[in-house]
Amino acid sequence: MPAPTTPASTTPARSRRARTLAVCAVPVVALLASVPFVPLPFSVAQPGSTVDVLGTHEGRPVIEIQGAQARRTTGQLRMTTIVVTGPRVDVDLGDVISGWNRTDRAVMPHDAVYPVGDSDEEVDAHNKAEMKKSQDAATDAALRYLHRSPDELKVGLSLADVGGPSAGLLFTLGIIDKVDGDGRGGDLTGGRTIAGTGTIDADGTVGQVGGVPLKTQAARRDGATVFLVPKAECSAAEANLPKGLQLIPVEKLQDAVTSLRALRAGDEDNVPTC
Repeated sequence: MPAPTTPASTTPARSRRARTLAVCAVPVVALLASVPFVPLPFSVAQPGSTVDVLGTHEGRPVIEIQGAQARRTTGQLRMTTIVVTGPRVDVDLGDVISGWNRTDRAVMPHDAVYPVGDSDEEVDAHNKAEMKKSQDAATDAALRYLHRSPDELKVGLSLADVGGPSAGLLFTLGIIDKVDGDGRGGDLTGGRTIAGTGTIDADGTVGQVGGVPLKTQAARRDGATVFLVPKAECSAAEANLPKGLQLIPVEKLQDAVTSLRALRAGDEDNVPTC
């Protein structure tokens, strides 16, 4: 009867395979270990500052009126911002996971946040240009609403270190409140702290913006009880809405003015909600 085969003859081959697997596993483990630190094409945002456009910012009035007596106002109209990681800041897997798990953070595609420019200088220039266009449109929209000519009424807007077009609606309302109030001798704010966001066109159309859930948090943090939001972004605004903040949807400048007048008069039935 043939002698039984012993496992000794297979031991070297198994040993070589084990060594091969171990050696191959080293770069795989190293690759997996490096994944959390690989830059990903995302940016992370959080609630930013808010500024009362009826007041001052860095020592200068945000809105200056020439050609008419500016009203003394009460209450506040606070434009809202978000803070986003810079165009060259690396965002890794840990940052993304952390952002997904926090209500005060938002993870956004990098190219959606920075569609123009790869440097801080290019982005800053783009944002300043957008802010200038927003201020011009806000002035035009306010003058049209007030039926005033730019030849008789001059408006100066100043808001250093803030860029982008999303303050357009609040700029417009601020100009109206400074010149005409609610049109009935009172303040457009009714003494409240009103916050909001939205672009503005010269014809008074209010446009969508980004980061609304973060802006509502910034608004409530700084004392706002009412938030004006582009109607198309009601769902976004309702996500993680802070307690004590009332949403008012707007599509046109007139919507915002009418709603604020009704709110001031205590006519809640005529104040729309999301």
